[in-house]
Amino acid sequence: MKPRVLPRMIGTVMGVGYIRPAPGTWGSLVALPWAWLLHVVGGLPLLALALVVALGLGWWATARMTEGAQDHDPSEIVIDEVVGQWIALLPLSIASWRMGIDITVMWPGWIAAFALFRLFDIWKPWIVGWADRRGDALGVMLDDVFAGILAAIGVVVLAGLAHAV
Repeated sequence: MKPRVLPRMIGTVMGVGYIRPAPGTWGSLVALPWAWLLHVVGGLPLLALALVVALGLGWWATARMTEGAQDHDPSEIVIDEVVGQWIALLPLSIASWRMGIDITVMWPGWIAAFALFRLFDIWKPWIVGWADRRGDALGVMLDDVFAGILAAIGVVVLAGLAHAV
């Protein structure tokens, strides 16, 4: 059975998941300007709220899209990449919010957040792989949550190293 329109629109991030090749990378890329816009409009609180909403809606949409399917994580579902990428960007939003820094000044952090998130999402080390092996809609979302957390930690470490030198 074909999933309904709303779960498909959410799960594929309005069709971004159908872009080939590498739909996950496209999902991560589209997350960047949205994160910037959310931060500029409402700062850290709006980005954090959007993150929680996207996680909940993504879990719901993924469950609907994979209901009765053999593939628990089809490549066109990229809402999980948006969530994970936003998590990877949280240290930048936090620093900008707390210190009154223009978030675009931290452009090296944006590159690091993107690269590290993609690395952990593709490589799937440790807890990222565990979540992916769950084989359900929550696992689809959680592997990117954990990849985003690892990337966020990497962003903080790299920022510390860059500013200490």
